[in-house]
Amino acid sequence: MAHLPHELGRAGEAAAADFLTALGFEIFARGYRHGRAEVDLVARRGQELLVFVEVKTRSGGQFGPPETFVSARKKELFRLAATHLQETLDWRGDIRFDILALTMLSQGFRIEHFEDAFY
Repeated sequence: MAHLPHELGRAGEAAAADFLTALGFEIFARGYRHGRAEVDLVARRGQELLVFVEVKTRSGGQFGPPETFVSARKKELFRLAATHLQETLDWRGDIRFDILALTMLSQGFRIEHFEDAFY
């Protein structure tokens, strides 16, 4: 199943959003940007939890696990974007940084959810 990387990424983000929705989260933002930082998904559960999600989608496991592709620089930018959004919303609840690692399989995606992945 050949996919262009951009199409694969979009399909992965859509699958990740569906996954989080099934867990009871509301997708608050997709592709949230602040300066050079971008957060793939921001999900929230009521007023108590805001989750900043990095979605890593791969066509297979040949290059290693998707979750290993989050660099220190990416984490720093992620934190900056999260801080900005918290201030903008005057968010008083908890926050968490998660990674959703998706690997393309013939029947769809295998999804691995890493809660509190960093910070």
